[in-house]
Amino acid sequence: MMKKLQEMQQKVEETKARLDTILVDGEAAGKVKVTVTGNRVVKSVSIAPELSELDKEELEDLLIIALNQALEKAEKVNESEMKAASAGLIPGM
Repeated sequence: MMKKLQEMQQKVEETKARLDTILVDGEAAGKVKVTVTGNRVVKSVSIAPELSELDKEELEDLLIIALNQALEKAEKVNESEMKAASAGLIPGM
């Protein structure tokens, strides 16, 4: 049993490291792009120059849309990778 737990812990750590290298994007109106890792860490925010004409609230709305989209994708990747890492190690996972 201890060996299985150690194997699982090692696979989880390896998976977390791999998730740091997986990048997913969220986009709003084709003008705001956010990139996050599979561990849900924001890596970049890109705003098209023409958006400088928008008011603060419009820009904030686009950022929220792009961030939420990217974080949702990252969550799905994270869940999938963690499930794969624990497959066969814990019954019922």
